Parts: sequence; structure tokens; C-alpha cells
Amino acid sequence: MTTQRIKVIQWATGGVGKAAIQGVVAHPDLELVGAWVHSADKHGQDVGTLAGLDPVGVLATTSVEEVLATDADVVVYSPLVPDETQVVALLRSGKNVVTPVGWIYPDLERSGAILDACREGGTTLHGTGIHPGGITERFPLTVSALTASITHVRSEEFSDIRTYDAPDVVRHIMGFGVSPEQAMSGPIVGLLGAGFKASVRMIVAELGFAVDPEIETVQEIAVATAPIEAPIGVVEPGQVAARRFHWRATVDGVPVVTATVNWLMGEEHLDPAWEFGPEGERFEVEVTGDPDVKVTFKGLQPASIEEGLVRNPGVVVTANHCVSAIPYVVAAQPGIATYLDLPLLAGRAAPHLGRAR
Repeated sequence: MTTQRIKVIQWATGGVGKAAIQGVVAHPDLELVGAWVHSADKHGQDVGTLAGLDPVGVLATTSVEEVLATDADVVVYSPLVPDETQVVALLRSGKNVVTPVGWIYPDLERSGAILDACREGGTTLHGTGIHPGGITERFPLTVSALTASITHVRSEEFSDIRTYDAPDVVRHIMGFGVSPEQAMSGPIVGLLGAGFKASVRMIVAELGFAVDPEIETVQEIAVATAPIEAPIGVVEPGQVAARRFHWRATVDGVPVVTATVNWLMGEEHLDPAWEFGPEGERFEVEVTGDPDVKVTFKGLQPASIEEGLVRNPGVVVTANHCVSAIPYVVAAQPGIATYLDLPLLAGRAAPHLGRAR
């Protein structure tokens, strides 16, 4: 028995976009029918080739109008920075949107344009990803069902940022290889905060904590004590070589939900002396209650810097989470759908092991 496959457009072909294309091509329920690209030199190229695959017979375009006119069911929207006007246009054109760059748990009172577009297009918007977008809300909520009388939920990332192949982003947006003053006043805490605060609010709302009005944001830095070789160039002594961010919801000043990011350029030559600990790079989800439950995710960071620069698992799983959500989002009622609105999401068997559809 065969069923009609879901038609997918990929928006942007950076690291996440390329991995999403690979995931769509491997998914038995999905068909790639288009891709929007930013740079003119990618226009007209085969999308498979752009993603490191054999040609798939679909050509990339820089034309938004062409994308909007393409017959498709869903767009995987993965630019570096989201543009709500683009998302509204896609939804209004009758295309569902799955994205790793926002809308994980949006304030519906401030989402009027999105909701109007969903009603007009009969479409659904779903924000997902990995951190935020899974580690900070979907998986903690799942784990929380195993315990009772919960007093604290923690999600935390420990990653070597040298494995992230985006030198301009790492230096100029993430704030590595610059002075502490530049890093602390840079844009990254605001960009990250939009997603992580939403994640924290989802946990707070679903578990029923009576939290204080404001979510705390804390950022810390460590500087290099000796030159550190990195893909962004040499990080000199005194420049930022590690960053830590916390977002905390509190009850009477005591944290009850915490999301934390630890990004290090290795574990040597740092002041203060930070390290990943004996478990190495990882993601953790811990729910303190009766009893305490802790889950450690391994395999989401590359085994080496060199491997990460070629294909970073953290980027790939971000894309995979988007691709896996597509059938469920397409089947959902129009509107904004969070993890609280969708059923259990699952991946699919490898093509050579799957049954005919």
C-alpha cells in the first residue's frame, strides 16, 4: 500500500538546512519539492548537490515569490535569524511551517499575525530543535512523569564550541575571541534568551510552579590564559574562551526550573578553570523529586573538532527533530502547535529496513 507523500520545501541551506534536506530525502513519507537559498551562487543548483547528496532533480531558488507559489505542504524554516513576516507569508500561502529558530512556546496574546495567517492558510506553525527545542522542555516534561513532588528541573549543555563550523557567528554573535566587555554586551544573550525563556515558561506552566514574575538571566565568562587554536583563529590571552548562560525561574528566589549552556574552547588555559567534568561533552536533564531522575544524552557532540567541522551531530539532530515532526504538524489543527499540543513524535526506519508505503 502506498500513500501520497508530504511535499517539503527547505528554507535556507546552512548546516541545519543541509541536514534537514538529508533527513527529508531519507524519510519515506516525505518528498523534497523546493528550497530557498540566500546567496545568488546557489540559485539554480540542485538541492541534493547543495546538501552533499546525489542530485534529486529539485533546483534551489533565491525567489521568495517562487517558493510561495510552489505546491507544498510544509516548509522547514531554518535561517540564522527568523523573520516573522516571512513565516506569516508562508503560513498564509497554505504551507505549514516547522522551525528550529523560534515559536517553541510563544505568547499567544502577542502572536496575532501568526494566528491570523494560520487561520487564513489552514496551516500550523511548530517550533522545535534540540537546545532549546527538546532538551529544555520536551524531554524534561517526559522525564517529569516518572517522579512526584517536583522541586527543581534542570536542563544543561556541555559543548566544545570549536566544533561549530561558523567562525563569524562564533566570534561576532556568540562573543568568543573578543574582550570580556564586548562579550558581555554582545547580542547572544538576547538571541538565546528568547528561546530559553520560552522553554522555561513551558516547564513552569505545565508543572504548575507559582513562580516569581521575572526569569533570571545570568551570564559568566572565562578568558584564555594562553593562546588557544580555534577555527575562528587564535584566541589570545585575556580574550573570551568560554561562556556560561543560566535562565532560572524561581519561587521566592529559589530556582525551580533552570536551563544552562556551557560553551568552552577546550578545557585548558581557562581562567576561571572550567571543565566538562568526567562525563565529558553531553546534555543532561535532571528532575529533582520523589525520586530524583537524571538522564544524560551522549552522541549529540562530535568525537573530535575535525569531525564536528565536517558534520556536527548537534546540528544534525536539530534538523532531524524538525523533519521527524513534519507528518504530525501537517496532521494538526491550524494554529501554533507546541510539544503540549502534538502527539508523541517518532523518527522512521532506515530506508533499506522500512516497509513500503
